[in-house]
Amino acid sequence: MKILTNISSPRDLKSLSIKELTTLAMEIRTLIIDVMAKNGGHLASSLGSVELILALHYVFDSPIDKLIFDTSHQTYAHKIITGRKDLFNTIRQFKGLSGFACPTESPHDHFYAGHAGTGLSLALGVAKSRDLRGSAEHVVPVLSDAPLACGLTLEALNHISPDLKKFTLVLNDNAMAISHGVGTIHNDILGGTHAKEFFNQFGLHYLGPVDGHNIEALIQVLELAKESDKPTLVHTITIKGHGMPKAVEDPIAYHGVKPLHITPSSKPTFPKIFGKHLLKMADSDSSLVVISPAMLGGSCLDPFMNKYPARCIDVGIAEGHAVTFAGGLAYQGHQKVVCCIYATFFQRALDNLFQDVVLQDIPVVFALDRGGLSPSDGTTHHGVFDISFLVAMPKMVIAQPRDGDMLKDLLESAFEWNRPVAIRYPNMQTEDTNRSIIHRPLGKGEILTKGKDIVLIALGHMASVAIEVREILLQHQIEATIVDPIFVKPLDTALLFHLMLDHHYFVTIEEHSITTGLGMVVNSFVMQSGFSDIQVQNFGLPDQFIEQGTYEELMCEAHLTPRKIAHQILERFSLNQPISAYEKHRNLSK
Repeated sequence: MKILTNISSPRDLKSLSIKELTTLAMEIRTLIIDVMAKNGGHLASSLGSVELILALHYVFDSPIDKLIFDTSHQTYAHKIITGRKDLFNTIRQFKGLSGFACPTESPHDHFYAGHAGTGLSLALGVAKSRDLRGSAEHVVPVLSDAPLACGLTLEALNHISPDLKKFTLVLNDNAMAISHGVGTIHNDILGGTHAKEFFNQFGLHYLGPVDGHNIEALIQVLELAKESDKPTLVHTITIKGHGMPKAVEDPIAYHGVKPLHITPSSKPTFPKIFGKHLLKMADSDSSLVVISPAMLGGSCLDPFMNKYPARCIDVGIAEGHAVTFAGGLAYQGHQKVVCCIYATFFQRALDNLFQDVVLQDIPVVFALDRGGLSPSDGTTHHGVFDISFLVAMPKMVIAQPRDGDMLKDLLESAFEWNRPVAIRYPNMQTEDTNRSIIHRPLGKGEILTKGKDIVLIALGHMASVAIEVREILLQHQIEATIVDPIFVKPLDTALLFHLMLDHHYFVTIEEHSITTGLGMVVNSFVMQSGFSDIQVQNFGLPDQFIEQGTYEELMCEAHLTPRKIAHQILERFSLNQPISAYEKHRNLSK
């Protein structure tokens, strides 16, 4: 990597010839592939954008000129040439580089960007601020074609002023989101001959299409855009996975790759169980329909789509539309509608959920994939805030299964409750014993073990953590009752009330923000219950943004390992002495 060795900032590109830039692109690809083999990450999208990023940095002067990336998983080359080359082997690792644009890493990254559709609106805001200040830098939003399905991008297009200057919108068109592109804009405009006409209608001077892997052509067209006195769109055509034949052949599989050293487990994950069982339900119920906002592969819905394409609807990266569309599809009761959406993306459709589903009391079932930490993706992708807004909505049901068997129970039971339902689950391995389905009564929890000293209320898969905590507490002669609430809303208050009659210590354990999840719901119930001597301790993720790392590293840092939880319980309640002696002290102090 002779040329890359001498690149420490974008300024170093300015003196390179086209031939040298082309060689540099090859060297960068080699580095990306080597690191992704070790760390995993967004491979195909970053391979497809290498020449484009080199050309952008060759023509513009970052960070003075603002390169603003939409869905910044395509920025690996950008990171490498903006002073982070020597740290690139730490990408997506604990305390290492983020897999997305990250302003705390570099002045060349202006916004955290992990969700599609935000780039153009942000760039227009930056440009307006520049003009109000009388500054002269260029603003360059870089979008893939997938965000054109987002309502926010269309709203921003509608807001572009025809007299906006020093503004170059780069469209990196690879005909893909995570899965294949969908919809009229993708199929009939970008895929046809109407792109120029389409963008001209929004006041954009159109340049292209240009080969996004030809550095010389890219530099020429970007120089033209830079000199334009109108807002300009540069339409580049790229190939997702370019430079790696396997990734070109299967860009969906190579969109996000796992490290090569990780051997696939035969144990199923929650999403795989969800996809398999939902298809089984569809086999016996022709009214079942599933909706996904461009997450078919990640949500394990490809087999459903292959078998029932008319009943599996991919709306593209348009979460708000997915939720409102689900409400319209379900409102007359002819279809049973499941809307599968990542927990971290669900917050993008908050008003749609409230206004178009919950307020209307329409029984849509929301399958919230990735409910919990998304370890290597980091800050923008952790699904740890969804309970906070769901619990505020009247009639909303929030449930979380502790294993694959219960996930199937909840899927089979949800339409019986005839209310809007959110079933959240993590992307992790779990048990699936294929036992008979249990139809779950609404709002009924379960006691998993009985004890006499303390109650551990563990949400979902955290029940396994509670079991380990119980074993540690037993070493201190403390017997714990473990409760799986199953439902955050409606909470099984009858069960908790019964337990408060003979337990004084309650602990909640969840993989969710500690300030707004199950702990908050239990605390509220205890405060209103009239039991003044009940003590509650909450364990969850801290009230801060959590970066990337392995699951074990992040849980350890959040003090959510069994040993750390048990230690804090013992410390908080002074239960590291025999329980009888503690109770004696407690009674004497009254």
